[in-house]
Amino acid sequence: MESSSCIYKDPNSPIEARVKDLLSRMTLKEKVAQMTQIERSVATPHYLQDLGIGSVMNVGGSAPFSNAKSSDWADMVDWFQKLALQSRLGIPIVYGIDAVHGNNGVYGTTIFPHNVGLGATRDADLVRRIGVATALEVRACGIQYTFAPCVAVCRDPRWGRCYESYSEDTNIVREMASIVTGLQGQPPEGHPNGYPFLAGRNNVIACAKHFVGDGGTHKGLNEGDTILSYEDLERIHMAPYLDCISQGVGTIMVSYSSWNGLQLHAHHFLLTEVLKDKLGFKGFVISDWEALDRLSKPLGSNYRRCVSTAVNAGIDMVMVGQKHGEFVEDLIFLAESGEIPMTRIDDAVERILRVKFVAGLFEYPFADRSLLDIVGCKLHRELAREAVHKSLVLLKNGKDPKKPLLPLDRSAKKILVAGTHADDLGYQCGGWTIAWNGMSGRITIGTTILDAIKEAIGEETEVIYEKIPSPDTLASQDFSFAIVAVGEDPYAEFTGDNSELAIPFNGADIISSVADKIPTLVILISGRPLVIEPWLLEKIDGLIAAWLPGTEGEGITDVIFGDYDFSGRLPVTWFRKVEQLPMNFRDNSDEPLFPLGFGLTCKAGNSFD
Repeated sequence: MESSSCIYKDPNSPIEARVKDLLSRMTLKEKVAQMTQIERSVATPHYLQDLGIGSVMNVGGSAPFSNAKSSDWADMVDWFQKLALQSRLGIPIVYGIDAVHGNNGVYGTTIFPHNVGLGATRDADLVRRIGVATALEVRACGIQYTFAPCVAVCRDPRWGRCYESYSEDTNIVREMASIVTGLQGQPPEGHPNGYPFLAGRNNVIACAKHFVGDGGTHKGLNEGDTILSYEDLERIHMAPYLDCISQGVGTIMVSYSSWNGLQLHAHHFLLTEVLKDKLGFKGFVISDWEALDRLSKPLGSNYRRCVSTAVNAGIDMVMVGQKHGEFVEDLIFLAESGEIPMTRIDDAVERILRVKFVAGLFEYPFADRSLLDIVGCKLHRELAREAVHKSLVLLKNGKDPKKPLLPLDRSAKKILVAGTHADDLGYQCGGWTIAWNGMSGRITIGTTILDAIKEAIGEETEVIYEKIPSPDTLASQDFSFAIVAVGEDPYAEFTGDNSELAIPFNGADIISSVADKIPTLVILISGRPLVIEPWLLEKIDGLIAAWLPGTEGEGITDVIFGDYDFSGRLPVTWFRKVEQLPMNFRDNSDEPLFPLGFGLTCKAGNSFD
């Protein structure tokens, strides 16, 4: 261990002086280690203590053990940190997690609506407050870094990450970038543009992703090619990064996708000349998971060349996946041979150390256990519930505008609740919840739509629940109305790419069979618009786009029973048929089913502009 008199260990010294001092003490091997981010499952004493690795993360679904709580995560992260602090220079690790709608990988946390739902709220302050709550629940785990927010501008709902985008409208995405300030804190007046910022121990380092154009790929293909001019790339897809950078975002993650045929992880012009030089970003640029392997065909071949290409392009920290040992060896070789200049290595390490000093990791490397009581607390769940009711978009209210279905009568004598998504918390939360791809069932603590309905109705109201109602049930003549919740199964990234966008699980048939017999409200749980055939829309009495609302189902009953009016507006254009895609509000003359910004209210019955 170095002497405690080192400048870099003095919290009163200027950050840049601490960075310079520490960098001057580092060997090439230690510098390369700082540029390496490994998965928690391979975070051994060799990598943390002997090598001095810079960062640890977990892929979606990777956890200490099944249903591990925040305290268990804190135990694990603190153990990693203790090993890191025993390295020669005692440089703390920064631990990263995909907390993309709350601390969604950890059991018992508050799961907020996915970004597409938050875009429907148009409420930048709400999104900021969600960032504050998420930061607290992440910090309770001892984790200092989240791979969020995604500020992609989704131009095609066939993309499997559509729900990670706030909107197809760049201006809406820019407004929702307020979550960066929620996660990291508010920079003071005069804070240098582009310089990373973190307010304190209750905040987390944010990561704007995925730079750049990931939401604009041809036919919505995940990891595909965004084909457009630099001017359009800048205007549509790059603009939200300016807002993140101005708020002091600490890190930016690079997209798997390509721009006009060249992969972003190999793009010196965009990563170095534009992001770092032109936009003045002073934090660190991180790769996506195993992204370097994708720079060659077959996948992972000629890995040394991939490392050279990516690091020379401007990648500072590499999420190495399974090639942690090979990456370290290759990067040392490339630096010693001069293929990667030492100036490039030093620039990368300076940026990583700058973020670590800004984040206060040297002073406060361990979990703050006093935060554990706030995980999943009532205040956070009420915030999530608010986000749900503000995100709901009312698309139809009555077959006759003069006879609206909503708000529903909570004192009705008998109601039917049906559909694959009425009592499935996992479906309600979607992908990136506990597991990478999401799951079905009671995967964490929360309230399903059925739970919420039972809580909201009057004492005399009878609720009949059948996932797929039987003919005998439907033949009953005494239901006041039915609530049918259907939608998508959970997915993430490429598993969600979909060229058909039909309602899964025979959702249209379930809706039709109920609506033929009973006045029916349909609640659609999905990460994007889905095909709604004209014959089906005509049958139903009410239709709500509920997106992927998360754990707080009571946010839905708050609105359908009239405690709050609908205020959500479509963040994306709702197409009539997939043949119209891509379909965006400014560049397509085809008539949509519902335009961007559409949303009815119960009181006025009007749509928004």
